Amino acid sequence: MKKPSFTVQVFAGMAIGVALGFLARGAPDGVLAEMLRLTGESFVKLLKALVVPLVFTALVASVAALRDLGNAARLVGQTLLWFAITALIAVGIGLTLGTLLQPGVRAGVDAASAVAPGTAGSWLDFLRGLIPGNILGLEASTKLKDGAATTGISFNVLQLIVVAIAVGAAAVKVGAAGEAFLTVNAALLAIFRQLLRWVVRLTPIGTAGLIGTAIVRYGWSSLAALGSFAGAVYLGLALVLFGVYPALLAANRLSPRRFFAVAWPAIHLGFVSRSSIATLPVTEDVAEKAGVPRDYAAFAVPFAATTKMDGCAAIYPAVSALFVAQYYGVALHAPDYVLIALVSVIGSAATAGLTGALVMLTLTLTTLGLPLEGAGLLLAIDPILDMGRTAVNVAGQVVVPLIVAQREKLLVPSAAPTNDQAGTQAGPQAA
Repeated sequence: MKKPSFTVQVFAGMAIGVALGFLARGAPDGVLAEMLRLTGESFVKLLKALVVPLVFTALVASVAALRDLGNAARLVGQTLLWFAITALIAVGIGLTLGTLLQPGVRAGVDAASAVAPGTAGSWLDFLRGLIPGNILGLEASTKLKDGAATTGISFNVLQLIVVAIAVGAAAVKVGAAGEAFLTVNAALLAIFRQLLRWVVRLTPIGTAGLIGTAIVRYGWSSLAALGSFAGAVYLGLALVLFGVYPALLAANRLSPRRFFAVAWPAIHLGFVSRSSIATLPVTEDVAEKAGVPRDYAAFAVPFAATTKMDGCAAIYPAVSALFVAQYYGVALHAPDYVLIALVSVIGSAATAGLTGALVMLTLTLTTLGLPLEGAGLLLAIDPILDMGRTAVNVAGQVVVPLIVAQREKLLVPSAAPTNDQAGTQAGPQAA
């Protein structure tokens, strides 16, 4: 029998995960739920384990390759420009939906659940995040719970980008003395890319575990009280993902159909894992398959994973800010809407390297002078919303480098057909 395609395998994994999730919710012993959790958690851990070596080696190789290009600064400028353009469009959609649908007026959530979050965004976070504390951008945090202290170690991708660019530039600067290092780095990059291919083949299994765990843990009952808010957020996400992005691609003579065919593994993985960082190795891989040159993708995609968040930093805070204002009866005027747009475009950089949309939301609420307790009203359904937000984030992290590469005439023609070629090209290669 012919082996099912990778896409079919992933869809099958989603269906199996949904079925197992509902079975686990009804099982009294919790064994199936624990197996699903362990499966999904292990898959995400494998992906995260590859992020640091892949980002570091790819960026060092990228800096070395860009030394012969005279348009490196222009590429960075174009990337930031398109980050801003797409963020402005996304936040405009969020503000429009929040105004028309008025989710805060129709909310059935209890005001007693309004609790100020423990983490809040700050405009100084971006500057703090740029300065690495160590060579790999590792950070340690200790939490107290039930009288016991637990310490966890994480890494700041933004700091890792700064370190990798600096190391790559230094290796180029020292000339012949750095060639041996660059050769070893290129070999390590090839090895880690092969490891990524092996891990990606586990996506159908990881998907089943992640989807099943989401159903076991959250279900859908919590959506009832905040149905209008969740509907507004997901409608905005759908408009950006299936409306704005295809329109921008088509305007730049790129095939939207081909884009979704190639980028689907990363978009899907972002949805089930709820992490742009965990998805980063796959996102960079699909960007290259879409036609973005490897040297440019190695810079643009990791940078986008920390600062390009149309779901978390544009649509969600726009709808959420209007929800909080409507819930508390605070009138917002035209200058406030402009302020929300500015925060959404600039604030994603201010929260770079930090986790979750909550930081961006609190930054928006603080800037507008709205009560931070309003963020607590939305926490019950945040994991469900985070699936869609992350999927849109990841899609945008591929769209922008693809558009910039096309406009700068850097696109690899054989990998990314234009609208004129889309009908004659085969589907994407398996990861």
